[in-house]
Amino acid sequence: MANIKSAKKRILVNRTKADRNKAIRSGVRTAIKKVFAAVEAGDKAAAQAALADATKTIEMAGSKGVYHKNNVAHKVSRISKAVNSMA
Repeated sequence: MANIKSAKKRILVNRTKADRNKAIRSGVRTAIKKVFAAVEAGDKAAAQAALADATKTIEMAGSKGVYHKNNVAHKVSRISKAVNSMA
C-alpha cells in the first residue's frame, strides 16, 4: 500500500475511473448485443431503433475517452452493416 498522500489519492481516483470505464464498456456491449439480436430475429424496425441507440451509446463512450475514435468508427460500421444488409 502507498504511504504518500498523493499516491493514495491516485489509487482511489484510478479505481473510480476504472469502475466508470467498465460500466460504460458494459453498456456499449449490451447495446451491440441488442442490435445483433434484432437482426437475428429479422425485425428491421427494432434493429434500426437498436442501431440508433447503440450508435449514440458508442459515440458517447468515444467522447468520454473510453474508446479510440477509430475503434468507435469500427464498432458503428460493423453494426450499421449488419442492419443495412437485412432483407
